[in-house]
Amino acid sequence: MIRVLVAEDQSAVRAGLVLILGSAPDIEVAGEAADGERAVELARRLRPDVVLMDVQMPLLDGVSATRRIVAEELADVLVLTTFDLDEYVFGALRAGAAGFLLKHAEARELLDAVRTVARGEGIVAPAVTRRLIAAFAAAPARAAQADPAVLGDLTPREREVLAGIGQGLSNAEIAARLDMAEGTVKTHVSRLLAKLGLRSRVQAAVLARELGV
Repeated sequence: MIRVLVAEDQSAVRAGLVLILGSAPDIEVAGEAADGERAVELARRLRPDVVLMDVQMPLLDGVSATRRIVAEELADVLVLTTFDLDEYVFGALRAGAAGFLLKHAEARELLDAVRTVARGEGIVAPAVTRRLIAAFAAAPARAAQADPAVLGDLTPREREVLAGIGQGLSNAEIAARLDMAEGTVKTHVSRLLAKLGLRSRVQAAVLARELGV
């Protein structure tokens, strides 16, 4: 069973999320939180597999709550966003969120996203990742958040895989482009994330864009 903590301040939305999650035979709602502070508290106590986190939360915003949960390695965080507040999204990325889900996603997409994050793959859907990357690329120029030297430990193949991630490609799409097995791509992704000290491929996508990989 995948144990999920739902953190959403709007009671009606939270109830809907709980209902959808509870309909899946392999997912259990471990707890509910209406604010960021409560989300962190419950994550510490319940140790869920995934925290479904809204970015706009009272007492403690979703970005700060995500940062605490990730820093303490309490769970992987799947962020709920409308994509109308890009800086919140980018903040959650840098805080270590494992994935992003649009609030108007269909029930099937929600369940698939939770399962994907629970598997440790750290990606929701290429379309969502591409939209995030596009928003990042369209944002006003900002100072680079990373030193290009961090890429020094990557092999040429890992750099190619990172470039594919930066374009929002799935493992299957990267495999087709580089003419390799999808399982091999997954191995490269795991290794480059470890070398770069990142928790998710969405973080890797933003890093690739920042560094022009």
